[in-house]
Amino acid sequence: MYIHQRDDWPRFHWDQDGLANQLAAVRHRQGRLIGRMEALGFRLREEAVLSTLTQDVLKSSEIEGEILDIDQVRSSLARRLGLDIGALTPADRHVDGVVEMMLDATQKYQDPLTEERLFGWHAALFPTGRSGMQEIRVGAWRDDSTGPMQVISGPIGKERVHYQAPAAERLSPEMSRFLGWFNGTAPIDPVLKAAQAHLWFVTVHPFDDGNGRIARAIADLALARSEQSPKRFYSMSSQIRNERNDYYDILERTEKNILDVTPWMQWFLGCLDCAFDGAAATLASVLIKACFWEVHAGESFHDRQRKVVNRLLDGFEGKLTSSKWAKLARCSQDTAHRDIVDLVKRGILAKDAAGGRSTSYSLTEPTGKTGPELRSPG
Repeated sequence: MYIHQRDDWPRFHWDQDGLANQLAAVRHRQGRLIGRMEALGFRLREEAVLSTLTQDVLKSSEIEGEILDIDQVRSSLARRLGLDIGALTPADRHVDGVVEMMLDATQKYQDPLTEERLFGWHAALFPTGRSGMQEIRVGAWRDDSTGPMQVISGPIGKERVHYQAPAAERLSPEMSRFLGWFNGTAPIDPVLKAAQAHLWFVTVHPFDDGNGRIARAIADLALARSEQSPKRFYSMSSQIRNERNDYYDILERTEKNILDVTPWMQWFLGCLDCAFDGAAATLASVLIKACFWEVHAGESFHDRQRKVVNRLLDGFEGKLTSSKWAKLARCSQDTAHRDIVDLVKRGILAKDAAGGRSTSYSLTEPTGKTGPELRSPG
């Protein structure tokens, strides 16, 4: 029996006393992190927000197996936030749609969550009316015309049903009840409300696709309300991506259990606590980037060089070779080689120690000036 089939659905409850210490510790860290980030200068703070939102968009899609282009996501966010990051990469309408949903959730956190708003988010996620090759209902609740909504894994003939959502005819009253609760003033800690909202929405599973991403956007909206700020300095979706197997496991176990959701609440709080650790890494990256450009303020970089150097500063995975440079900068191999040689001559790039068939390069450590002091938000 799924929790939505129980007589007491949706009367969620949990061990309030058992969660008290964990919740207090998380709320303390949350407050300290927000305070320290707000104390940064405007430019560093905006860069931290941009980096956080970029990872949030990328990782929320990655949880569902969808890989977005980081340059498109970052450019789409910067354009909408009015931030100057140099040359902008054109973004396709799917990327723009995901970004629009995330910004609407986090920048307009004080606005009520309505059926119309959710339909708008869903339409933004699926601008072509398709999920992959499959046509879906967009901007409307699912109708189960092709069968019940099920979460399934495994090859054809050996499928495993992890979960079956409420029937379509239940969706209108179910979502009215959810939205009434979410916009209401029930006496619940806002962080716990984020956890409950995430679970409740994904249990109802009201859309043909995109339910996980929208559930995480709703949780981000609730967390923004808990802080009374549109500034995002940590990414819950990035941490969920790191714990994806545990995420799906705890959801499945909770949805097949009783309405005591204490284990889910514990998991959500623990995941949020780890997300604060990730904020320290984001801030470190932002400070390193700021220090680099401060040290090299008198140097001349053209757009290709600036773009690739920023990718390195943002945490480039693997080794940088001339062929990867050409791909990142969308230029020829010869042009990439000239760009690299120029930066090597100026001491900005250095050849890595010999290894493998291709020569690779890394940024040199900036010397001279140093950036602001970095402290852990813990």
